[in-house]
Amino acid sequence: MTARIDIGTSEKGESIFFDIEELLATRLLVQGNSGSGKSHLLRRLLEGSAGLVQQVIVDPEGDFVTLADRFGHVVINAAEHSENEIVRLATRIREHRVSVILALDELEIEQQMRCAATFLSALFDAPRDHWYPALVVVDEAQLFAPAVAGEVSDEARRASLGAMTNLMCRGRKRGLAGVIATQRLAKLAKNVAAEASNFMMGRTFLDIDMARAVDLLGMERRQAEAIRDLPRGHFLALGPAISRRPIAVQIGAVQTQARSGSPKLVPLPSAPDAGQIQGMLFAPGDEAPPPAVAPPRSTQSTTEDLLRSISRPGPVLTPAAAVPSMPDEDRDAIIDTVLREMVADPEATYRAAAVLFQDFGVRCRMRQLPDSGLDLTAFRRRLAMARAGLYGDLDEQWQQALAIGTALPDDMLGPFLLVATAARDGAEAPGDAALARVYGTHSLGRVRRLMSYMEEQGIFVLRIDLTGKRSITIPRLGWTTAAAMPEAVE
Repeated sequence: MTARIDIGTSEKGESIFFDIEELLATRLLVQGNSGSGKSHLLRRLLEGSAGLVQQVIVDPEGDFVTLADRFGHVVINAAEHSENEIVRLATRIREHRVSVILALDELEIEQQMRCAATFLSALFDAPRDHWYPALVVVDEAQLFAPAVAGEVSDEARRASLGAMTNLMCRGRKRGLAGVIATQRLAKLAKNVAAEASNFMMGRTFLDIDMARAVDLLGMERRQAEAIRDLPRGHFLALGPAISRRPIAVQIGAVQTQARSGSPKLVPLPSAPDAGQIQGMLFAPGDEAPPPAVAPPRSTQSTTEDLLRSISRPGPVLTPAAAVPSMPDEDRDAIIDTVLREMVADPEATYRAAAVLFQDFGVRCRMRQLPDSGLDLTAFRRRLAMARAGLYGDLDEQWQQALAIGTALPDDMLGPFLLVATAARDGAEAPGDAALARVYGTHSLGRVRRLMSYMEEQGIFVLRIDLTGKRSITIPRLGWTTAAAMPEAVE
């Protein structure tokens, strides 16, 4: 079956259609300067396909939230949720096939990039059983996949660019069809833009952007001027979901409007004389106290409301088969078994925690455990415990040790517990190589800096004897390791 929607008309007045099934397989890139009609085009596409396919919209300006009133999208205000809550929401979105709008307009640009990276990565990492087809629309894509480094941190840029690359390069097999819009092709990372097979090119003035646009459309360079002369709301279209040859399209009307439209001229107020103007501008300030600010809404209740809304049955949801509950003892036994396998796998030592968490979920489902009950933070701590050889129920002394570890960042918990295990048994102090493996690094220098930091914090006391052997004491527990060479082969 072919699902087509009317996107607009050609120069001859003929209707131009988008093949949605073909679009899901081939992705779409929309380009045009500010005011060229990109958001109008995206809105026409979203309104036409709302009843055909799930839609996930990353909205940095909050322009698309008005779709919720007419088409039932769930609006997620990113500023009201933590990173873990964003992951939970994205997971539920894929499971229940609900159309949503991630509104990022209340966040700064770096926070937008971090949130979008977390959200898109969680969509990408969904279980295979939830790989349903979905249009993932990212407006202002140059913000999330910049061609060059900007004023944001390298960490945020890499995370955002990596998530966008996964969406456009590898998302198709997971049911995710990227639809990205940008003001400047030159500012958009080439490996992200190159994965689209459908193009809609609007009005563009800069030569470098026109050159890239005609290259993508397969036109000759001398035809680039046609892109500069396009009226607002007109695009040159090419791709298997639209047309095999470049065609001019005038985008049709839409049913909803953005919250903020284009600026319009309004009459200026009647001008008072110069004395009145100075009196108004330089009048003494009002000393009255500022108006009281209403307390923010509870984040937890907002998150729970959204989760309930996403999980609410509806015509687009696919009911999942009932899974019998599992006793806690059996659940814990499966989790411990999976963690033992992962710790024994040498390839898992230096992988990122998010990648290992996905692997952990797959291994659990293979043992008939669909929900481990662990989020990413809890998984990191359980994995650190497993790398230190701690499984099952722990006695009171180990509970005290874990209480000390809760004050440490998650990546430091593994080395701390490895030392604690040796200290409690009076075994030799772990060498730098063993600590590096638990810490997830190849650098012994990083391990030495880590040990110095933990000594500065009063967590460890290090002693080096005359032979160069090191012993480690945990003063709050009264545990001490036997002396051993730090560089000993493990």
